[in-house]
Amino acid sequence: MIAALENHLWQSTLFSCLVALLTLMLRRNRAAVRHRLWLAASVKFLVPFSVLVSIASQVEWRKAPAAIRPQLSMVEQISQPFAPQAPAPLLVSVPTAPSRLPAILFGLWLCGFAAHGLAWWRRWRHVRAALRRASPLHLGLPIPAMSTPSRLEPGVFGIFRPILILPEGIAEQLTTAQFESVLAHELCHARRRDNLAAAVHMLVEALFWFHPLVWWIRVRLVEERERACDEEVLRAAANPQDYAEGIIAVCRYYLKSPLVCVSGVTGSNLKRRVETIMMNRNTHRLNAGRRLLLAAAGFTAVVLPLAVGAFRIPSARAQQPAGPLEFDAVSVKPSDPNSTNGTVVGVTPGGTLHVVNATLKDLIETAYDVRTFQIEGGPKWADATKYDVDATPGTRPQGAAVPPPGWKN
Repeated sequence: MIAALENHLWQSTLFSCLVALLTLMLRRNRAAVRHRLWLAASVKFLVPFSVLVSIASQVEWRKAPAAIRPQLSMVEQISQPFAPQAPAPLLVSVPTAPSRLPAILFGLWLCGFAAHGLAWWRRWRHVRAALRRASPLHLGLPIPAMSTPSRLEPGVFGIFRPILILPEGIAEQLTTAQFESVLAHELCHARRRDNLAAAVHMLVEALFWFHPLVWWIRVRLVEERERACDEEVLRAAANPQDYAEGIIAVCRYYLKSPLVCVSGVTGSNLKRRVETIMMNRNTHRLNAGRRLLLAAAGFTAVVLPLAVGAFRIPSARAQQPAGPLEFDAVSVKPSDPNSTNGTVVGVTPGGTLHVVNATLKDLIETAYDVRTFQIEGGPKWADATKYDVDATPGTRPQGAAVPPPGWKN
């Protein structure tokens, strides 16, 4: 489990670094493109590459010979469980104490997850209380507008049914041009579904709060989403000076929204943002070459793991055992029902096989290097009752089969 998490974290980190390089190349293009790239880096933390590999490996892309891809069916001779009075084991394996490290790490993660969730819940209650005290406004906007006595900045609350929250008296604090620019900014957030993107990253933050890169991505997301709305407002022929002064006035009179998923007017570096608004430089649309680069990057990120899973051929499919294995002594007994250990399969340097907490299907999967969906039939106890197996190999006659790869450590 820890190894799989480590693989997922370094793959997500590498993916985010590649996204950072792409955003650096596209720094003169529209901020909306960079925001989508950072959102993709955030979503990557929720989708391990191993999931795509596993999905592709379940699909039959080509027909394999029967000798290479066995379909196993349990026959009537194994339709009854092993007798409980199994012979005493001839070999005694010394149990090792389970490591406490996974439990400690999980406890630490759970504490961070709970603290993160509690903080977001308290902030959400603050915004929700401001909304309960609000009264409706009739501004002729495509989304409902509410006026609240709270001193929160203007913001869009809600994901699927967004509501524009405006502090009371804001129209008197701003000029008509400034007020219209602020409204245009908030409507842009609603059209872009920025609250949904922020909520997705809030989930990523809660799950991976221990990863510094996740918090850095959050800053980039907020920065690029505000820039994207600024660019759209300015393209709609808004006066840069009125727009910048409206943002400064909002920062002067009102409090910043406590929730990232409530898109407001403020955000990112205010000084740099006002300078960018006043310069009002034209951003470039993506040319054909850069569109092709982004398409190739997205195609590779999705198709490469699928291709790895589709063409992964287990070694047991490439080599069918020539004959049965023989053991001088075999001990099979029910596992301890109170044991919390997982399934363990190991082979000593001398060739002695030790299996702990394994079901019959586990043994078949390991011996023949097949997956669960390839095993058909069998009684219910075959994947419910667990056993411990100790087996000492005998002298292999000349020409006998070598152990299948599934039995190796």
